[in-house]
Amino acid sequence: MTIVFETERLILRHIDMEADIEPWTEMMSDADTVRFIGGQVLDRAGCWRQMASMIGHFHIRGYTFYSVIEKSSGSWVGRIGHWAPEGWPEPEIGWTVHPAHTRKGIAKEAGAACVDYAFNELGWERVIHVIAEENIASIKTAEAIGSKRLYHVNDLPPFGEVNCWAYGQERP
Repeated sequence: MTIVFETERLILRHIDMEADIEPWTEMMSDADTVRFIGGQVLDRAGCWRQMASMIGHFHIRGYTFYSVIEKSSGSWVGRIGHWAPEGWPEPEIGWTVHPAHTRKGIAKEAGAACVDYAFNELGWERVIHVIAEENIASIKTAEAIGSKRLYHVNDLPPFGEVNCWAYGQERP
């Protein structure tokens, strides 16, 4: 297990296709979980491809979404990290938490750690979070880690027309 960094309660490590495929598939096959991130539930094969894309993103950019592990239980609890694929408005920190682990502050804790990592290790000058207008929970998470509403996002490759906000913050 290659740990990228840790927080008080969480380990953020590189994606492990074998260890992560089952909980990842559980998360991405939950309609409520994916309703604000493209809206399409994924089966195991779709999740494998998504994970492979994120691993590839790491090899191209040097950062990506990470698997988040809860220290106390060893459970895989979500994917959170850095993202800037071709066509994205700006480098982003995003989060998706497994439905069995929501409302525990995981996105807030790991998201804040990712903001620090982006500024202190990756040298970013600004981070954003692309959030669907109706996604109140993610808006609250973004605000809790110091981000403010910046601008409207109405086109997001490969999703096309969207109704999102970019929340973000500048390097301190």
